[in-house]
Amino acid sequence: MTRTAITIALVLSWVVGATAIGARAENAGASNSLKFVVVGLHSNTGEVDCALFATADGFPGDTGKAIKTTKSKIGNGQGVCSFSGVAPGDYAASVFHDENENGELDRNFMGMPKEGVGASNDAAGSFGPPKFDDVRFSYKGGPQSLTIHVRYLIAPL
Repeated sequence: MTRTAITIALVLSWVVGATAIGARAENAGASNSLKFVVVGLHSNTGEVDCALFATADGFPGDTGKAIKTTKSKIGNGQGVCSFSGVAPGDYAASVFHDENENGELDRNFMGMPKEGVGASNDAAGSFGPPKFDDVRFSYKGGPQSLTIHVRYLIAPL
């Protein structure tokens, strides 16, 4: 083989190997997925809004500080929120039943939620939302599914 042929063969083997490594890394990230099955919804009206937090900053209501957010349609009294490409670590999830699809958790004059709310670990706060530490769960990677029960603090009219 000539020196040029050897160089070309080495470059091609490097490109093919790097592409395969990149594809494996990309597929590994795609397999890191969290799914929240949100149950206990009292109607199929509206949608479920879900937020995933890595820190207590902004939890549970400031979704601008969440690392990921998504929405889910509702069927048979439940919604499913899926997050892909999640790195292993500790997280907390908050969800609410956005019945009128205005993108906000509606509250009464006292600040109590008028729509259903829930959090990972099915944690509930007393005189306010649950604390981040009560909601936090460990995610080790790969596919994982958690069930979150929604609570309605004010009975619907």
